[in-house]
Amino acid sequence: MLFEKPTYRTYGRPMEWLNYHHLLYFWMVAKEGSIVRASKELHLAHPTISGQIRRLEEVLGEKLFVRRGRDLVLTDVGQLAFRYANDIFALGGELLDAVKGRGGQPIRLVVGVSDVLAKSIVHRILEPALRLAEPVRLVCREDRSMDAFMADLGVHAVDVVLSDAPAGTDTSVRAFSHLLGECGAVALAAPAMAKALRKGFPASLNGAPFLLPAATSTLRRALDAWFDGRDIRPKIVAEFDDAALATVLGEAGLGVFAVPEVVEEEIRRRYQVRRVGRLDGLRQRFYAISVERKIRHPAVAAICEAARKHIFA
Repeated sequence: MLFEKPTYRTYGRPMEWLNYHHLLYFWMVAKEGSIVRASKELHLAHPTISGQIRRLEEVLGEKLFVRRGRDLVLTDVGQLAFRYANDIFALGGELLDAVKGRGGQPIRLVVGVSDVLAKSIVHRILEPALRLAEPVRLVCREDRSMDAFMADLGVHAVDVVLSDAPAGTDTSVRAFSHLLGECGAVALAAPAMAKALRKGFPASLNGAPFLLPAATSTLRRALDAWFDGRDIRPKIVAEFDDAALATVLGEAGLGVFAVPEVVEEEIRRRYQVRRVGRLDGLRQRFYAISVERKIRHPAVAAICEAARKHIFA
């Protein structure tokens, strides 16, 4: 019994054991793209690495790689495991630096960003964190649903989630929605289209090509209500989960798109588009969602303070 595996308990239940050697071999293969290259880095034989990865798959109960031709490709679970492995080994390096007295380690800030938020406003919200006196290492996650982000918050895989809606009441995670502020919205389009639609706005939007956010987004629901209240029926050209795609197609002259008023000037300058009109009465809110009722993370606190005092003041 001398070598019996230790058993830990959390909340009265035995905690499942994860072998970090197995995780390391998986991480190296995922980073290098093949077992051959990983074996050179680890100075281990190919069968040893393959066997350790199979053991990790057995523990997780999921396949981490699939073979496509000669290449190994991460499965969805493999991509999830790779993200966590990146964080785990980065934190391990920070632990060694802290214990050995190597100072100057940056504050780590992991942010989940909803795809429906315009990249320009995300940049404005996050910028204050990078201007702190202490260095900050920013990690942004975007390829996740809100349900997945809430789960990440619950296990502290992310520090804060930026969204245009508060946390839902049906989530199992005890999260707090911190209102950053709100602003109006404007309709923008390529110069020729904007000029043609400006006359008679907003009635001119009736039948006009429009690039809309996905039906699940808060902005989309607000736009639908705004159109209905004015008996306007635009021609829906496309719907997007990612607000950046609507901006690119709008620049190409394929339709009108809506953006938060606080970033209008930046988007007009960057994409050479023009204002069609202001969507009077339509308001968009922005939230920082965290598991802290009172925010203690210095970078998250900086984001919230700057948003309330400057961006949405």
